[in-house]
Amino acid sequence: MEKPEALSILEQKILRAAEVVAQLRRDRDAALEAAGDTGTLREKLAETTRELEAVRAERDSLRADKETVRTRLEKLLEQIDAISAS
Repeated sequence: MEKPEALSILEQKILRAAEVVAQLRRDRDAALEAAGDTGTLREKLAETTRELEAVRAERDSLRADKETVRTRLEKLLEQIDAISAS
């Protein structure tokens, strides 16, 4: 093998190795970014879940209040009917 040809082959191998290293770095950076996005999404999901639970609790409280108001109104209407019937 001639020296210029050997240098050319070595140069090609070095260039290929540099391309592989660059691609690995891009892949690593993409993986780290995805991991960060995953963490952010998990935090948002946890926050949304807490908000949902708060809304559900408020809904249940409002339903109970509605039933209380309904019961009181029914009693008042009964009393009005009783007075009207007298």
